[in-house]
Amino acid sequence: MSSDGFTTCLWFDGQAEEAAHFYVSLFKNSGIGAVTRYPEEAHKPAGTVLTVDFTANGQKFVALNGGPEFTFNEAVSFQITCENQEEVDHYWARLTEGGGQEGPCGWLKDRFGVSWQVVPSRLEEMFRDPDPAKAGRANQAMMSMHKLDIAALEKAYAGE
Repeated sequence: MSSDGFTTCLWFDGQAEEAAHFYVSLFKNSGIGAVTRYPEEAHKPAGTVLTVDFTANGQKFVALNGGPEFTFNEAVSFQITCENQEEVDHYWARLTEGGGQEGPCGWLKDRFGVSWQVVPSRLEEMFRDPDPAKAGRANQAMMSMHKLDIAALEKAYAGE
């Protein structure tokens, strides 16, 4: 039994290598590992990328070019906890570039269809506040946003 933890497999339709390089470019502690290719007699042309092992932000992934049978949806998302608005803005801009789609409440889909939540750590603190009115105001403000705005969340939280 391996003690290396989990490896998340992401299923793509021909974009595995492009996606792996994109994700590696976004995060520190990232890199590309082994690349495997379809052999002769496979259902894809020989030499076509089958899998790309990569690490993004210290997490292990394998990008698989499996075909069009499966697509991503919001049932699985990756949450990025950000320390400040600059980080929120950075990840939001990078993940929506090239055809990504903004969603509500800090959610988005990148150009490959993978869902992400770009969340300031401060919002998590607001939601844990024992005062339900403060937490409720922060939640109400969040519900009206796409990209989360920490200053606006703080104002709502404070009742301003």
